[in-house]
Amino acid sequence: MAIPAQSQPSPVPDRRRRVIVLLICSMSLLIVGLDVTIVNVALPAIHRSLHAGVSGLQWTIDAYTLVIATLLMLSGSTADRIGRRRVFQIGLLLFSLGSLMCALAPNLGLLIGARALQAIGGSMLNPVAMSIIRNVFTDPRERAQAIGLWGGMIGISIALGPVVGGLLVDTFSWRAVFLVNVPIGILAIVLTALFVPESRAERPRRVDPVGQLLVIVALASVVYAIIEAPSAGWLSAQTLALGGVCVIALAALVRYETRVPEPLIEMRFFRSAPFSGATTLALGVFTIQGGFLFLNTLYLQQTRGFSPLHAGLDTLPMAIPLLVMAPITGRFVGSHGSRVPLLAGAVATTAGGLMLTQLTPTTSMVYLFGAYVLIGLGMGLFNPPITNTAVSGMPPSMAGVAAAVASTARQGGSTLGVAVFGVLAGSRGITGVSSGFATATHPAWWLAAGIGATLFLVGFATSTPWARRTAERAAEAIEEETAASSPSAAARLVAH
Repeated sequence: MAIPAQSQPSPVPDRRRRVIVLLICSMSLLIVGLDVTIVNVALPAIHRSLHAGVSGLQWTIDAYTLVIATLLMLSGSTADRIGRRRVFQIGLLLFSLGSLMCALAPNLGLLIGARALQAIGGSMLNPVAMSIIRNVFTDPRERAQAIGLWGGMIGISIALGPVVGGLLVDTFSWRAVFLVNVPIGILAIVLTALFVPESRAERPRRVDPVGQLLVIVALASVVYAIIEAPSAGWLSAQTLALGGVCVIALAALVRYETRVPEPLIEMRFFRSAPFSGATTLALGVFTIQGGFLFLNTLYLQQTRGFSPLHAGLDTLPMAIPLLVMAPITGRFVGSHGSRVPLLAGAVATTAGGLMLTQLTPTTSMVYLFGAYVLIGLGMGLFNPPITNTAVSGMPPSMAGVAAAVASTARQGGSTLGVAVFGVLAGSRGITGVSSGFATATHPAWWLAAGIGATLFLVGFATSTPWARRTAERAAEAIEEETAASSPSAAARLVAH
């Protein structure tokens, strides 16, 4: 039987075209990553312009990260089904349109809504870009180099975001941090049409609407409960009801996902200790990062009185170690494994959090930069091993799904970090009582140190011989169950 035209693999582009495709995909990762860090610097200006309280600023960040976290896996499977280039272009269009709406938003509610639209587009970019790269770069060595360069955009976006954001806010206004995305997005749409080949998965995963809905309900309910609890009351009917909804949704998700053939989240992965550990690590590390970026910009601008550009430049001691260490750590993991970077990253992150527990309105900048360096160093040491640990031992056909779960945990961690750290610090840095904001952040930094210490234990446990054996057993069980449930898969297994 002839293969349908839409399932036929695209011819491999020549090297020049492959490099252009890599640049286009990297551009998408850069603008999505920039949009997290660049907006943090604009928060005080948004507060003054739109009269936003602390919960409003939390939603300005979390409306973006929350939607991305809940839609990443759906976007990836949709692209595999209907076409990666098509979904990538739709994502760029929605991201650009959402950015324009953010720039024009007359009030906080419309800004938060536009951020959610941005995130719907953003969820279609990074996982789909990875699939495009894997499809275009067929040589394993060249593909590894391309993915390494693409992943480096995360560090660049964290390094550039605060500086570019500060420059735009100082020179123009907070609206410019959104408006700058529009021409970049339009350029990327045109270049995608010209250079990126269309491709689809030979056997795309089924859409899992029930699982998707349960993920949205679980994450949205807990974030809403945390952000609104200070005004509603921690023991109010609203907070308790939302907490109950989250617990019920999570329980239903676990039960449902174990009973469907192609679930949104493969619960079988969690039989592997390295995979479970990687998910925990991603959640914890990005909780610290999200909370740090949120509180730090308020401290530098509201408490220290720095301009947005000055505040952005002051974050470079955090961003540069992250940018430098990520590729070095990646190479180290490939040769020596994940244990040393995971443990060193946990120690650095814990030490940085402990240093920030002594924060005052007049803390020495040398001391402050020391804490920033440790946190950036920790992030740079953590990121490469997280993905490597998530996919280690997984069947090759499941590696992409495993990496997607780790990416979702990263975004979920960022969302929770902004919610939890913002609530712990309270509203004094926003409402004008800036002198007390430094002290108010201390519980958040103690929490960061506690998370770092916990991650040390998780990193140690998931890099032991016992953990590796659980990964091997999980992979074998998944392959056997997949073969048993699919006659075509069984036939392929026998053929090999």
